[in-house]
Amino acid sequence: MNHNEKNILIVSCFGHFMSHFNMLMFPALVMPLTAKFGMDLTAVLALSFWMYLLFGLSALPWGLLTDAVGAKPMMLGFFIGAGLCGLAAVFYMDDPTLFAVSLAGVGMFSGIYHPAGLGLISRGVSRMSMGMGYNGMAGNAGLAAAPVLTGVANYLFGAKAAYVCLGGLNFAGAALILFLRWDEPPPGAVRTESHGRRSLISGFVVLLVCMMLGGVAYRGASVILPSYFELRNQTLFDFFSRVDWLPASRNVAATMLASLVFLVGIFGQYLGGRAAERYEPRKMYFLFHALALPMALAVAFTTDIPLFFFAMAYMFFMLGMQPIENTLVAYLTPDKLRHSGFGLKFIVTFGVGSLSVHLVGWIKEAWSLPAVFVALSVVSVGILLSILLLMAVTRKMQLRN
Repeated sequence: MNHNEKNILIVSCFGHFMSHFNMLMFPALVMPLTAKFGMDLTAVLALSFWMYLLFGLSALPWGLLTDAVGAKPMMLGFFIGAGLCGLAAVFYMDDPTLFAVSLAGVGMFSGIYHPAGLGLISRGVSRMSMGMGYNGMAGNAGLAAAPVLTGVANYLFGAKAAYVCLGGLNFAGAALILFLRWDEPPPGAVRTESHGRRSLISGFVVLLVCMMLGGVAYRGASVILPSYFELRNQTLFDFFSRVDWLPASRNVAATMLASLVFLVGIFGQYLGGRAAERYEPRKMYFLFHALALPMALAVAFTTDIPLFFFAMAYMFFMLGMQPIENTLVAYLTPDKLRHSGFGLKFIVTFGVGSLSVHLVGWIKEAWSLPAVFVALSVVSVGILLSILLLMAVTRKMQLRN
C-alpha cells in the first residue's frame, strides 16, 4: 500500500475501533446500572434501545451525505459528536431518561462511521478485502477493549469515569483527522465492473436480508454477553477471585471474559479478509455462518469453561464473516453510491438489529437467558437460507478480487 492508503487505513481503523468501543461500553455497565437505578435487567437493557436503533437508522442519511460532501468532514463530525454526547452521559447519569438520551446521541453520531469509513476503504485502498480485514481487526479491538476498560473504570472510579474515557478517546480521533494528511478519490473515480442493473439490484436486496438477520444475531449476542458470563460462569469467577492482582468483582471478571471473546474475533476478521481475497466471497460467507450456527447452540447449553470457549468460537465466525460481507457490498454497489450502499447495510444490520435488545429481554422473561442463544441459532438458519438465495440470483456474476 502507498502512503495515502496507509493513512486512510489508520484513520478508518481508529474510527472503527471507536464506533464499536462507543457501542460496547454500555453492556459492560448493565449490571452496575441495575443497582444504581434500582431497575431490573430488562429495563436497564431498554435504556440502550435508541442508541442502537439510531446507530443503524442514521446510517443511510449519513451515507447519502458522505457521497455528497466526502468522508473526511463526516469522520470529523463522528468523533466530535460522539465525544460530546459521551460527556453528556457523564452529567446525566443520575437520571435514567436523560442518560438514555445521551446514549442515543452517542449512537447517532457513531452511525456516521460505517458508511463513511468502509466506503472510504472500498474506494481508496487497492487491496480492498484485506483493507476490510485490517479494519475489522481494529473494530474487534474496540469490542475487546470496551468491556474490560469499562469494568475496571467502573470498579475504580464509578460508571461516570467510563464515559469520561469515551469522550476523551473520541476527541483524540478528531485530532487525528485534523493532523494526519490523506486524500480520498473524487466521486466516480473508482472503476467498478458492470454486471447489469437488474442483477446488481436483486443481489443487493438479497444481501440486505442476509445482513439484517446477521445484525439481529450480532447485536443480540453482544448486548447480553457480559451479563450472560456474569450469571453463568461461577467457576471462572472463582478463579479470577483468587488472582491477587485482580479486583474481586464479578462484574470485572465477566467483562474481562467478554473482552477475551471479542479479542479472538480479531483473528476471525483477519481470516475473513484473507478468505475474501483468495476465494469466492459468497462461498466463504456461507461457510463462516454455517460454522457459527452450532456454536450458538453450544453457548445455550453450557456453563463455565466450556461456555467461554464456545462463545469465543461463535464470535470468531460471526465477526470473521464481516470483511467478506463488506467485500460483497462493495461488489454490488456502484462507486458513486458506495457510501450510501454501506449506509443501507447498516440500517438493516444495526437499525433492525437493535430490535434484538427488546427481543433478548422478551425471551429472557418468557423462557430463560440461555434461550436467547437458541433463538440466535434459529436466526442463523435463516441467514444460511438467504445466502443460498444470494448465490442463486448472482450466479452469473464473477465476484473476485
